[in-house]
Amino acid sequence: MTNEIDSKMILGAALLLGIVGLFSWRSLAFRILKHLIRRKFPTVQWLTTQELAQWQNSQKPQPVLLDARDAAEYQLSHLQQAQRIDPQQPDLSDLTQSQDTPIVVYCSVGYRSAKIATKLAEAGYKHVYNLEGSIFQWINEGRPVFQDSNQTTQVHPYDRRWGQLLKSKYRAKLETEE
Repeated sequence: MTNEIDSKMILGAALLLGIVGLFSWRSLAFRILKHLIRRKFPTVQWLTTQELAQWQNSQKPQPVLLDARDAAEYQLSHLQQAQRIDPQQPDLSDLTQSQDTPIVVYCSVGYRSAKIATKLAEAGYKHVYNLEGSIFQWINEGRPVFQDSNQTTQVHPYDRRWGQLLKSKYRAKLETEE
């Protein structure tokens, strides 16, 4: 049943992205996609990109940032100070922080990170947030991303279809597009 729901949700989102490509309704597609992800993961706490940016500029203790994307996506760019966690086989034993430490998880659009956020909460972490819109929304708003310690403007598009949610100036070319 869960795989059927996942498949239907992904198919629906893919069809929606096809429509977005035709009409360039990126913000509408993003709103619908975020709504679908919230429905799929109702127990996950969410943090907006604006809230994270404000948090990073405050004197409050900073959250641990976990990037739940594949290695190639992370290597191209990530949020500053983010640690990568494997979205397919997350090893929570690598986390050495207290379960009271705030953690913000992100991926490309929020689906993979919502899965990781759920696992972290189930493991007893008390302050886990999924970054709404994830790195795609973050960069589309002109916020900084980094490759190692150097700021960059390119984000891995995951694939051609999902990459339509990135503004073209931020969308890295896939090897198959070169």
